[in-house]
Amino acid sequence: MAKASRYKGQLRDAGGFIAIPHAVVDSAAYRGLSVHARAFLIDVARQFKGSNNGALLCSRAHMAPLGWTSNDMLTKCTRELVAAKLLHQTVVGHRPNKAAWFAVTWLGLDRLNGFDHGAAESFVRGAYKHADPLPSPKPSRAQMYDRWRAPAAA
Repeated sequence: MAKASRYKGQLRDAGGFIAIPHAVVDSAAYRGLSVHARAFLIDVARQFKGSNNGALLCSRAHMAPLGWTSNDMLTKCTRELVAAKLLHQTVVGHRPNKAAWFAVTWLGLDRLNGFDHGAAESFVRGAYKHADPLPSPKPSRAQMYDRWRAPAAA
């Protein structure tokens, strides 16, 4: 028996959603990200519409309405996500008006016109699983105590 149509609108709010699998969130690559990079990944993944993986934009013009107004923060987060292999660059941006394109690696790459030569061939779905964990940006408390306890070199 089919579900009653009267409950259709009560299951969730209208509009799209962001599907990030638990395998991604539980991975060492994701856990090693900074808080800013995690939030940035959600805003980048929000652009996915079902057939545009590989044409996701991280430019300031595109991300400013979402609250990302610092070029420095955009660059840091993008580099961190590429290093963690959660994003793969498919088009290199250049001046004056060409934004870089990216793909999330937990989904298959959609073959779109305009990819740079070799970008589609170098894409590996699930690359984040094989990425080396990123080093922690700050030393742990135990490392700080060990540094203080060590005798100073004369």
